[in-house]
Amino acid sequence: MRKYQLSQHFLKGPKLAGFLIGHSNIKKRDTVIDIGAGSGVITAALAKRCKQVIAVEPDYETAELLRKNVGKFENVQIVEQDFLEMQLPEGPYKVFANPPFHLSSAILHKLDEADNPPEAIYLILQKQFALKLLNNDRHYTSQLGKQLFVHYAPRIRLPMRPNYFTPPPAVPTVLLELKRRDIIK
Repeated sequence: MRKYQLSQHFLKGPKLAGFLIGHSNIKKRDTVIDIGAGSGVITAALAKRCKQVIAVEPDYETAELLRKNVGKFENVQIVEQDFLEMQLPEGPYKVFANPPFHLSSAILHKLDEADNPPEAIYLILQKQFALKLLNNDRHYTSQLGKQLFVHYAPRIRLPMRPNYFTPPPAVPTVLLELKRRDIIK
């Protein structure tokens, strides 16, 4: 079930998800959180590339579909809960997700302010919002962008096309990367 009113725009397929993950620093040893996992397109692609995937999906009906679609992967843990209320892992982890646009700011606040923040964050976001997270003189930097800049090196990894999604978003989107400064090599 697609919930358009919740600003959800689902990636069209696993090949696309794999392509996008290829633009990240996710490795075989990593634990990765997929926020708003939906039917599991990103979750399945992550499961093939990392040690463990924590797929977070709060909607009961969608979580059932997620279980059906990624049940064959032993390294996927499905958490049927609101990410904003979820306890984060104690060990090292990364985030790769296509969350509902209206939750982008709250998600980034939670991750940055966590006792154990992620090593890297990859989010598909509205381009206008993502530009405000970059600390440069070409664009206005939001308060959240300045807060994130203390701990993370942000950059836009990839512009996204509307036809990558169902339904296509009405606004330009990008894949944003945030790598924690204290572990950048």
